[in-house]
Amino acid sequence: MDLILKNANIPQGDRQVLTNILVKDGKIAGYCNDISILNAAQVIDVGGKLVVPGCIDPHTHFMDPGFTHRETFATGSRSAAAGGLTTIIDMPCCSKPSVRDGDSFHKKIGPIREQAYVDYCFWGGMTGEDAREGWIDNIYPQIEEGVVAFKVYMTPSVPTFPRVSDAEMLEIFKNVAKTGLPIGVHAENYDICTFNSKKLEKEGRLDGPAWAEARSSLAEKVAIELILSFAEATDARVHVVHMSTKEGVELVKAAKKRGVKVTAETCPHYLVLNAQDSMSERGSFAKIAPPLRGKEDNESHWQALADGTIDFVGTDHAPYEIATEKEYSGSNIWNTFPGIPGVETMVPILVSEGLNKGRLSLSRFVEVTSRNAAIHYGIYPKKGSMEIGADADFTVIDLEKEYVIDEQKTESMAKYNPLHGLKLKGKPVQTIIRGNMIYDEDGGGIVGEAGYGEYVRRQSIQRLERTLKYEKYETVKIETKEAVTQNL
Repeated sequence: MDLILKNANIPQGDRQVLTNILVKDGKIAGYCNDISILNAAQVIDVGGKLVVPGCIDPHTHFMDPGFTHRETFATGSRSAAAGGLTTIIDMPCCSKPSVRDGDSFHKKIGPIREQAYVDYCFWGGMTGEDAREGWIDNIYPQIEEGVVAFKVYMTPSVPTFPRVSDAEMLEIFKNVAKTGLPIGVHAENYDICTFNSKKLEKEGRLDGPAWAEARSSLAEKVAIELILSFAEATDARVHVVHMSTKEGVELVKAAKKRGVKVTAETCPHYLVLNAQDSMSERGSFAKIAPPLRGKEDNESHWQALADGTIDFVGTDHAPYEIATEKEYSGSNIWNTFPGIPGVETMVPILVSEGLNKGRLSLSRFVEVTSRNAAIHYGIYPKKGSMEIGADADFTVIDLEKEYVIDEQKTESMAKYNPLHGLKLKGKPVQTIIRGNMIYDEDGGGIVGEAGYGEYVRRQSIQRLERTLKYEKYETVKIETKEAVTQNL
């Protein structure tokens, strides 16, 4: 063997099973309880810690090339490794040029090949301009390069990635539906967001929560209603990225029940932060789109993660430069850029607030951090799996480790995070990619090398099973001095 991971507690459903993991040529070669007769180039004793399939972030903006004053692929992927992520899927828009055809794909991947510390996939892109100008066939060169999905924006992104009108989005849905690939949609109604933002700004509102008020829950609700209607009309696979509202949860759940090809993701910040508290305290440093919501939305999303309405979690990692884009002379809640870092805190949040607090079972934790995204984006079982023959990607988690998130102690260039100060229990302590240690908390942090990360092409077109889980309630009449109905 090249590597033996000794004394690894691996998930078997909702149980942990102690074993030794065998790795050969970057792949999982098997499992063995007695390793006394085996030879290995390296043995790593993880001391009974939980070892799960390498965690995946399916939604990042690493800003490279073109916006490297915010983040480089090197710093972003180092941050991902420090957060227990073995694969990231980068969005097409926050680079220069944006990925919208074969040529722009190559211009993006060229400069980052020698920077990556973790493995990576790419989203493809389609814009309103592509629909208007008859350039939709540009999806095919991107598909040939192995992109895993296509992204569209209902509200503006960067100038090189124009938003779609309703009719333009419908045209894109019709064409991408033929390919079988998912279409990820930033679901906010442009007119509602724009009108309300201008109105509140004119009224003199400069408080942080005004941003969330302007981009109301209704703006997301009507946007999701529209894309679900378009998905039904075209048979397209629609994916609601960074869903933030309880109304969105109910819409997606109902659509799944009636057979719509819809999936959804949420982000860690929509699970643990609320707009009133975080935006009052941190202002632009908690400004994102869609905005933070309320505590009832937090709980709705935890439940939706547990029951299958929300399929997996991504970070929407989108850092900005503090001095020029977040806090500068004349800056306010309206003219600063919306975006926060996230790759270093996604897995810790889901371990501490999900797995350790019983909101997520062990099997569901594995699904929402790796397996489901890998299936949805067509890279399973190469990624997101602990089957023999899969890539030997592992996230090693110390379930007992307690720590406090510190925005200054991060591998990302962005030294801000609205999760700063949050106390957590449970943390990724080692990140192993294709049998090589990339991050080791007790061994000096990042121990991998730039350029080790590889581009992962879409392996096949796959779809998640549409499954919703419910607790069983039984009504029992208990005869006492008075009749009582009790839910069990």
